[in-house]
Amino acid sequence: MSQSDVIKKDADTANDQGALQESSTLSTSATNPAKGSPTKYRHVAAVHSRVRTSLLSTDHEHATSFLGFRNLMVLVLVLVCISCHDYRGQDLLLGAVLYTLVPCHLFVAYIIELAAAQQAKGAIGKAKRDDDAVKNHHDAQSREAFHLTWMVIAWAHGINATLCLLVTTFTVYEYIHHPLIGTISEVHAVIVWLKNCSYAFTNRDLRHALLNPSSAVSLPEIYSQCPYPRNVTVRNLSYFWWAPTLVYQPVYPRTKSIRWEFVAKRVAEGVGLSIFIWLASAQYAAPLLRNSLNKMASLDVASIVERLMKLSTISLIIWLAGFFAIFQSILNALAEVMKFGDREFYTEWWNSPSVGTYWRTWNKPVYHFMRRHIYSPLVGRGWSSRAASAMVFVFSGFLHEMLVGIPTHNVLGVAFVGMVVQLPLISATMPLEQMRGVNGKIIGNCIFWVSFCLVGQPLAALLYFFAWQAKYGSVSKNAV
Repeated sequence: MSQSDVIKKDADTANDQGALQESSTLSTSATNPAKGSPTKYRHVAAVHSRVRTSLLSTDHEHATSFLGFRNLMVLVLVLVCISCHDYRGQDLLLGAVLYTLVPCHLFVAYIIELAAAQQAKGAIGKAKRDDDAVKNHHDAQSREAFHLTWMVIAWAHGINATLCLLVTTFTVYEYIHHPLIGTISEVHAVIVWLKNCSYAFTNRDLRHALLNPSSAVSLPEIYSQCPYPRNVTVRNLSYFWWAPTLVYQPVYPRTKSIRWEFVAKRVAEGVGLSIFIWLASAQYAAPLLRNSLNKMASLDVASIVERLMKLSTISLIIWLAGFFAIFQSILNALAEVMKFGDREFYTEWWNSPSVGTYWRTWNKPVYHFMRRHIYSPLVGRGWSSRAASAMVFVFSGFLHEMLVGIPTHNVLGVAFVGMVVQLPLISATMPLEQMRGVNGKIIGNCIFWVSFCLVGQPLAALLYFFAWQAKYGSVSKNAV
């Protein structure tokens, strides 16, 4: 190699080192370093030297870390918890005690039903031993004793279910100050109460089918997999306790396995949306409600309407986030863990052509309970469809008032009236749903959204918040 070649090679090496030093200084990775001095030629570094994807794109070659956002979320939660929530130690203690004791009423119902099953099996055994009993279904004295036992069982179920709800309602109203803790306790009690009622009603009909085989042919075919009284077990009741349904069945459609990745995603969605709802409520809804108090006190109608319009936006966003968190995330995660197969927790309620369609589609677990245990039995007893529907909404109104009025310590009747008022809205929009073409359905859907967004939730939230402030004053600034 000649001397000129060696000098040239050294110069190239020096240029390469200079380019690398420049690339390190600018935090870039130039693959073709410029010739010459890095000071003289540093503006020509190849910044865009290869194909790269955006960090958050799905086709990015490396997994993205969000550790910083997690730290930010923890800091925000701590600050919000310290500044916005003034709960008492008694509230947490009583809430935990209620959450633990309320499900015990389900197992009391199991003990009651176990005794009823033993009585039914004893009656069948006696009938098989006595030919006359087969013909006459016992003498008058036996029938009277049997009927008395059934009445005792019915009363025992009724008292047990009622105590489940009354004890929680009294405790929340009198002793739990914080509305959120009270709401969680009351919602839990109502869910267990509805499950209790469904368990008692369903087993009563199954028991009747056992004693009257001629009526057993009307039972669903799926029930043959676990006929009464084989379903009266702790395992069967425990599954119903955790299953994402309010309607008891001895057997449910089941999936074969648990997809834990699916569960993790749904849980993450539920947690994330819960945090969003918390922050949106504290940062937007609560200040807007507090700013409305003076207008409410002075009955400034124009300003109240303006506040309702503003409140409708954030309340709708919070409601939609809550709907997705509960019916899509939490219930699906619970169903996956329980291998619960029927996961139609809602249908396309947002396309509802009438108010009645909305109530039949947005909350399927409650709709199934109301139809199975209230509407259908009333129609079967000779009630008209309209009268049975009215009873359903009256019953639902009482439940809504308990879920809102009890935790806020203000039983105003607004939630109850809001449910009962749905009846004329249903009647008004029903003809629109039945009209030919799409125009009637579009008008009905618009009426639904107006009543849902502007009149229903914002007005109820404003009234209950005003009543809370009137009762507790500045304490609510921390409690909301």
